[in-house]
Amino acid sequence: MKQISRVNHIGIRVSEFEQSRDFYAKLGFEYIAGPAGPETVAIVEHPSGININFILNANSGEKKNQLMDVAIKHTGYTHVAIEVSSAEQVMANLAELNIPLSGGPMTHPTGLSFFIRDPDDNVIEFIEYVGLDAYKN
Repeated sequence: MKQISRVNHIGIRVSEFEQSRDFYAKLGFEYIAGPAGPETVAIVEHPSGININFILNANSGEKKNQLMDVAIKHTGYTHVAIEVSSAEQVMANLAELNIPLSGGPMTHPTGLSFFIRDPDDNVIEFIEYVGLDAYKN
């Protein structure tokens, strides 16, 4: 469909609004609106234009990512990948913020990437992207 212009937002189910808002604020996301609406959504946005809707209806209890942390591989989105200009600098920033890596860093044909988890174990990949040339034959 040629009418698609970009991803508008990412919806992430979370258990505690304040905890999620504060975590994503450390990554540079600014509070925009909410919580409001029938599904109780709050919105944060990064200056780069990345918009996240927190869906505030997660069950409390064990925080386990059902797509990544269980033996049965369910269908669904497993993570969001955020492109950065310097993976090394972002890793240094995360270390200063006491946000541990949950995977990587790893070098692959499209760049250097690594992963973190938010307070609800949602997976975020950061990638210093170099392109798809290695996959083209």
